[in-house]
Amino acid sequence: MSVSIKSILDAKGRDVVTTGPNTTLSEAAKMLNENRIGAIVIVGADGRISGIFTERDVVNAVAKHGADSLGKQVSSLMTTKVHRCREDATINDLMELMTQRRFRHVPVEDKGKLTGIISIGDVVKSRIREIELEAEQIKAYIAG
Repeated sequence: MSVSIKSILDAKGRDVVTTGPNTTLSEAAKMLNENRIGAIVIVGADGRISGIFTERDVVNAVAKHGADSLGKQVSSLMTTKVHRCREDATINDLMELMTQRRFRHVPVEDKGKLTGIISIGDVVKSRIREIELEAEQIKAYIAG
């Protein structure tokens, strides 16, 4: 049985670093660095997700616009087609999405409300826990 996204969020916490679309690349890069994260969810005035700004977006912006990109708003640089998941999704569902779409961060929504974010690191940590538990169960079965 695969672990649910809800159980991962319950264990790791539901805090998500968000900012508005008028934040500059320079400000967003500082937020990424200070929070030691790889993605910021961009929300509109209504609190709904309007995009996601990742380390990859920083690299793309600098490659395309050079130093001028630092003053540009994230709304013009962010990824606007944000794939999300729900809390009742499984880790296997999310691994498939992340692999197919080449994402490292997926916001979690419930009834249109942002309830967390899952990173590839969270996925790996969860899978390692699953595998360790299975190994323990097999050892106990063999020994018992």
